[in-house]
Amino acid sequence: MKLSDSKSGAEARIENWVQQGKELHPVEWERMPEIYLYMDQVITYMQSMLSLFERSEETRLLTSSMINNYVKDGLLDRPEKKKYSRRHIASLMMICMLKQVLSIQDISALLKPLIEESNLHSVYKKFFDVQTTALQEVCAQVEETLPEGEDALRHLALTLAIEANARRAAAERIICELQKERPGEELPKKENKK
Repeated sequence: MKLSDSKSGAEARIENWVQQGKELHPVEWERMPEIYLYMDQVITYMQSMLSLFERSEETRLLTSSMINNYVKDGLLDRPEKKKYSRRHIASLMMICMLKQVLSIQDISALLKPLIEESNLHSVYKKFFDVQTTALQEVCAQVEETLPEGEDALRHLALTLAIEANARRAAAERIICELQKERPGEELPKKENKK
């Protein structure tokens, strides 16, 4: 079935996702909240910023337990008097995006040295420049495939999943090898993904 003949509900929802993705622009550092936010405000803010990347409306990329664990693990700075700053929000944005493909240990091994070598603001900017470009490319692929129907969309989903797996494997290998070069630091342990 061609999209021009009749658009299924799934195809319409995919098309809506593509339009949202094409219009998505990460929040610039300067436009993030300047005031300190409490945990529930951070979660609400992050949900609005990351909803495009959630599998469905029922799933959440961030919870208060996750934030507490990131602080406990040293991946996220401790909040000041239970309030979170722009630095926390930027870090959480990157963590939420990366945790879809990397373990928390790998994210820590990747981000900590980058932030040590440069400031968080520049790391955040580079991160979202790459994220924006990648998202625009994927949205263009999906948009081109939509008129071809459900079978073509399934093939595209398979292709994208295979490519994502290859990129994840390369990222993990790079992180692991670089960790070997940093004496005194513990190598990340592989997490069991469910």
